[in-house]
Formats: sequence, C-alpha cells, structure tokens
Amino acid sequence: MTSPLTALQPEGWPAPRGYANGMMGRGRVVLVGGQIGWDSEGRFPPGLVAQTRQALENVLAVVRAAGGGPEHIGRLTWYVVDMAEYRASQKELGPAYREVMGRHYPAMALVQVVCLVEPAARVEIEATAIIPD
Repeated sequence: MTSPLTALQPEGWPAPRGYANGMMGRGRVVLVGGQIGWDSEGRFPPGLVAQTRQALENVLAVVRAAGGGPEHIGRLTWYVVDMAEYRASQKELGPAYREVMGRHYPAMALVQVVCLVEPAARVEIEATAIIPD
C-alpha cells in the first residue's frame, strides 16, 4: 500500500522507529474523535493490547466511512491511563498495530492521562486523515 502522504524528516535528525516526525498531503481532511477499545456492542476486551487493536479498528472504521484507509492517516494521538503498562506491552503492541495499520507509521504522540470517560478503557486514540480529492 503506497501512502498519498509524504513523511517529513528534518535533515540531520535520526530516523524515527514506528512513527513519523511529520506528514504532508493534500485533500479532504478527516478529523476522527477519540476512539476507545470497545466493540460495536460496548464490550471491552481485556488488556491494553487488545483494547489498542480495537481502538485502531474503530479509528479505521471512521476513516473508511470517509472513503479512506490506513495509508491516509497522517496523525494519531494516543491517550493511555498507565504508561508503565504501555511500556511493558510494547513487544505485543507492534504486531497488533501492524495487523490493523500495516506498515504505515504516521506522526504520533503518546500521553498518559489520569483517566478516560469510560472506566474500563485503557487507551483512547484520535486521528487526522487526509484523503486525496
């Protein structure tokens, strides 16, 4: 899958692993509100990895509703309730991410928050996509 977006890499900076420093593209902008790791019936799978995979699936469902795919996502912001849990899960998070997003790595930020609106949620992910006209 070829992305219509271009990764931005400032000269002299080390290459990022698993994300881009910035992305550039032209087209329709799709703003995806924070998606948590529940399914269409409001059920949460156990654990951060499974919830992250479902949250990414939920993000992608919104992008697909606009006619896009993972290659159109230019930015993801992840909110986790436990950074230690995130760090301990990184080995399993990579494959779960790639199952949904492939090898497309947009600009990303990761932030620990005190809590999310849904008490069972371990992660919330919001996105910005650019779908070519």
